[in-house]
Amino acid sequence: QIEKKTPSSKSTRIMSRSTNSQSASSVPLGTDTGAVNKSSYLSRSMNKSSVLESELLKKTKITPEDIMGFDRATESYLCEFEANVYDIDFTRFRIRDLDTETILFEVHKSTDSRSEPSRYVRYQFPPAFLELKTIGATIEFTLGDKPIQEFRMIERHFFHDKCLKTFDFNFGFCMPNSTNTCEHIYNMPELSLDEKHELIAHPYDTKSDSFYFVDGELVMHHKAEYAYDATSGQ
Repeated sequence: QIEKKTPSSKSTRIMSRSTNSQSASSVPLGTDTGAVNKSSYLSRSMNKSSVLESELLKKTKITPEDIMGFDRATESYLCEFEANVYDIDFTRFRIRDLDTETILFEVHKSTDSRSEPSRYVRYQFPPAFLELKTIGATIEFTLGDKPIQEFRMIERHFFHDKCLKTFDFNFGFCMPNSTNTCEHIYNMPELSLDEKHELIAHPYDTKSDSFYFVDGELVMHHKAEYAYDATSGQ
């Protein structure tokens, strides 16, 4: 377990709330729109995202507006790992239930998060996680020698071809050689009982893309998958 801090580094704490968030669609996940049309709809949906993804991969600069067209999680990363020229390194992550102050998950990075494997993670939570109303996600990250004028994260959560929620956070200005702690406040999407059953029954089919922008340009892209079937012994 490490916390990367140097004598010359400055530490700041940022409190951030979601803005421009999208609530979950009112169409239940298990709703069948018709056996004949369902297959063609899914095919069109997959083709739309695939075309958008292939087009964005050709661009030299990807903006926040570009990534809002996806209706499912991306298949690949939209920027090279080397795009992180600011040496942004995530060193700690914690999730807590704000209603009960219960720590649900916490990890201190023991390896350099500026490595290729760190861009993907899997989480396994118990079904009760879907009953939570508001959670706080605290992250700690360090910065290299370059200052950042505007550091922004857009995180999009999907189940199959359905966007469950979009979160948009702005870290603002970050000083060079600094250690920064930020807690994002998440209002969990409102899900019907049928939707919760679908998420539980299909572990790791719930996915998210976390896009990190510096001054409006994509510099980091992380992916995650979620399961909600953990038992008390896991």
